[in-house]
Amino acid sequence: MPADKDENRSTPFGLYDRGRGTRVTGIEYAAVALTVLWLGISGYFVSTLPPASETGEPAGLRFLITMLAIFLPVAMIWVAATAARASRVMREESQRLQAAIDAIRQAYIAQSQGRSLATEPSVARKLDEIAAATRNTETALATFTTSRDRTTQPMRPKPVEELPASDNDQAPLPLGTTAEDFAAPLERKDFIKAMNFPETAEDEEGFASLRKALADREAKQLIQASQDLLTLLSQDGIYMDDLRPDLARPEVWRRFAAGERGRVVSALGGIRDRSSLALTAGRMKQDPIFRDTCHHFLRRFDKVFATFADTATDAELTELANTRTARAFMLVGRVAGLFG
Repeated sequence: MPADKDENRSTPFGLYDRGRGTRVTGIEYAAVALTVLWLGISGYFVSTLPPASETGEPAGLRFLITMLAIFLPVAMIWVAATAARASRVMREESQRLQAAIDAIRQAYIAQSQGRSLATEPSVARKLDEIAAATRNTETALATFTTSRDRTTQPMRPKPVEELPASDNDQAPLPLGTTAEDFAAPLERKDFIKAMNFPETAEDEEGFASLRKALADREAKQLIQASQDLLTLLSQDGIYMDDLRPDLARPEVWRRFAAGERGRVVSALGGIRDRSSLALTAGRMKQDPIFRDTCHHFLRRFDKVFATFADTATDAELTELANTRTARAFMLVGRVAGLFG
């Protein structure tokens, strides 16, 4: 047998007490009493009036006025009763909704505390999985063949010292030299695309830029830090594509790159999504792994962005601010109090 729609409903946080819509309250009793009282008074008044033939008034007009005098106040009484009942129902629903929200908040806090205690033994395994996924991504990127655009300026030039040639015309390699030291300078447009990561699996241009950025030591470290942070944020349902931050002016970004902090660069904290800010702040307080990941990401972004801003144009700074990595920086930087 189906349950009554006005009965209490069970939720994951207990019973949601939903009042019965047909319950008679004191408002209805008061309206009935006023109605009976008014009908008695008006009936007595009408019964004591002299006949219309004695007063010379039109009978139709007198009947109309009498009906209005009797029933119009009754209608006003019930309109007021209906409004009072609706107001009471709204207050009760607001109280029940507030109670449900408080229960959800307490359950989330308890769940977060339990998760932080229960998942600490498996943190090392998750980090190993993230590292393995990163290595697989780099291997897949190596399969793409791309042509380098030589018309744009590099993000940061790498000086190459001229080495004396030996007798067999082969330049000697000093100790400690790696392949990254001989990689071509990273173009700023490729750096910006890499900070946004490829849009889809078919985004060959995005993968090409990411491959070039991974060949640069500083950019690679920032990409790995950003990937780790975005992975952890996604576990709480926070995705950068869902955020719509208020973008700061390029001069504010340049002041941040110059080392200024606090209220002068507060416009960089343009993330206004309250749920994302609350979830990030709560996890940063309770999860030491997440907190260390955030601080490492902020340090890497600060270092790389300072170099990028030296040669970037205002348009390129604005374009970088629209990337997923920059949005993660705005979110975590605001929670960490980086912008005052």
